[in-house]
Amino acid sequence: MAATHVALLRGINLGGRNKVAMADLRALVTELGHADVSTYIQSGNVLFSAPADADAASLALAMTEAIAAKLGVTAPVVVLTRDELAEVVAANPFPDEPEPRRVHAVVLSEPPGAELTAKLDAAVAQSAAKGFRDEIKVVGRTLYLHTPEGYGNSDLAATLMRIVGLPKAGTTGTARNWATMTKLLALCDG
Repeated sequence: MAATHVALLRGINLGGRNKVAMADLRALVTELGHADVSTYIQSGNVLFSAPADADAASLALAMTEAIAAKLGVTAPVVVLTRDELAEVVAANPFPDEPEPRRVHAVVLSEPPGAELTAKLDAAVAQSAAKGFRDEIKVVGRTLYLHTPEGYGNSDLAATLMRIVGLPKAGTTGTARNWATMTKLLALCDG
């Protein structure tokens, strides 16, 4: 059976920090009662099946708490249904970018509120003032980040991840490059 949901973990297996073995992660998600559990690459992408009426925010909270309790790692989790993932892929405002590593989807736990939007606007203006061409487009709870000079060279990318990485912001998020987003959708569709 094809996976119905995707969980995106933030901040695991980066630079030797917050190490989580994918086998342990798959076992944990299975223990939470989910079926068809698989992972994709080491950065915390979990595909699984949950009941159609399952609430994504509740699934994300349960996973976040279980990962902290059983694996000893604080890793905020954002959950998307397969259909939400398909909508994120379809809504890409940068479809003409030939290099998939220059477009990132930053999936948030909820749509950005006024305070977060103001911080994002200020970050974009500051980046533009330095001569960067990076852009952010917001669609629902996804921030699409386009970094023509590359993600690793982007002040805006670093600022954006600091903003959505602050627990006090109330909204958390995690970034995936476009190649990963499209691969996750393909894996859901089996």
